[in-house]
Amino acid sequence: MQRFFILRQNVTMRSILVSFLFILLAVIPASGQLKIEASRKFVVMGEVEKHVVFDIAAIKKYPAISLGDVVIKNHRGQDKKTAKNVKGVLLKTLLDRVSVTVSKPKYYSELVVVLTATDGYKNVYSWNELVNTDVGNHVYVVTEKDGENIEIMDESIVVISTSDINPGSRYLRGLSKLEIKREE
Repeated sequence: MQRFFILRQNVTMRSILVSFLFILLAVIPASGQLKIEASRKFVVMGEVEKHVVFDIAAIKKYPAISLGDVVIKNHRGQDKKTAKNVKGVLLKTLLDRVSVTVSKPKYYSELVVVLTATDGYKNVYSWNELVNTDVGNHVYVVTEKDGENIEIMDESIVVISTSDINPGSRYLRGLSKLEIKREE
């Protein structure tokens, strides 16, 4: 009887070990950087006269600025990667096409711009940060990087803030929505 009990314990332990290995193998690939679903367009909505959709063809109509190589650092300042030969269109240039609806000029100071990626990741800028400070002169919708144009980039549509000390936190891949909201 004791021998049967020990044998049964070994079988149970093997089952647990095999189950653990299967779970581990499933989790390890998922713990790395996830592949973000690329987007082909994004919509501007919220405190606007009407929604505006920017697809890749519309973005490409704007003049792209050469940014050179851009080092992407994480929130701790560690280099994560270098995007080579980056070109982009200023986000605020695209926003010039949008009619923001505020009843008083002072309400512009209460606007925030929320960029949302296909995976739900979000970046937030204040309206004034984008249009009234130097930060706005460094926030780009990327049209080319690493020898790939926006039409074939795996991460398209990418937004990057090149003036951030650690730009990885606001390196947004797969932009699908830009919402202008009033925070009272």
